[in-house]
Amino acid sequence: MPSFRPLCLCLTGLVLFQLAIILCGCQSRVAEEDLSSPQGYDLNNPSIVKLPGYLDEISGLAYYAKDKSTFAINDEKGWLYKIFLSDKMPIQKWKYAAGDDFEDLVLYDSTFYVLQSTGMLLAVRFKGTDSVDVTEYDLGLEGKNEFEILYLDTVAKRLVMICKDCERDDKNSLSSFAFDLVSKKFSKNPAFVIDVRKIEALMGEKKVKFKPSAAGVHPLTGKLYIISSINKVVVVANPEGVPEKVHRINPKLYKQPEGLTFTPEGHLLISNESADIGAANIFIFKYNQAQ
Repeated sequence: MPSFRPLCLCLTGLVLFQLAIILCGCQSRVAEEDLSSPQGYDLNNPSIVKLPGYLDEISGLAYYAKDKSTFAINDEKGWLYKIFLSDKMPIQKWKYAAGDDFEDLVLYDSTFYVLQSTGMLLAVRFKGTDSVDVTEYDLGLEGKNEFEILYLDTVAKRLVMICKDCERDDKNSLSSFAFDLVSKKFSKNPAFVIDVRKIEALMGEKKVKFKPSAAGVHPLTGKLYIISSINKVVVVANPEGVPEKVHRINPKLYKQPEGLTFTPEGHLLISNESADIGAANIFIFKYNQAQ
């Protein structure tokens, strides 16, 4: 008598396989439904500027309104790059330091401020067409500390650095420190502290290890936008760092977002490292106030 067991096993395997496909499809749809964008933006549909291989680890952006370009830095190379967004002009570059862990960039009053992960600021100024002067400012924070964020607070005329992982913080807090652009001195106490529990509540999750990688102040609304590459979220906060909304972004689109800046009109620029997948790029999102 013939045995039907192999056929039954095959059918069982086929059913399980189809069920797995259905479940994966449902999870994918749920994930897509979870994606959202801040008011005025569609973070799922960027204009994309692809970058050459030597910018695979692009880690900071500063928009230059005069000719609609953006300046950028690379994580481990002490070069300042000028990238033209609207045409095919070649990228320009200037050497400002030897290799190190450079994380973010701000342009203010003809000076470029470069953040090192330890909390050191490098003030870079052109002294000619091909050379620069560099001045160092050390936060001097005790313990082991890691920073990835530097942004400009134009109202208070200061730069703000947000901890990614600082020894003084616990799992529920992230401190920030301000650099006064008039006195050229750091604040002794934190400018504000981000309460990670508020982000957890907005996300509907517990034990979130929030590790921010870039931030900037919206020029028209004054809201603070903070992006986290690890968590794949954009947090919109008030100027004191109090989270108000959390927007999940597509991990397939945002490989490793490490830079963020705005144009004066409110258009949003986000840079992605290559993360060993294709080329690094800059995303451009038009701001639609009526949206």
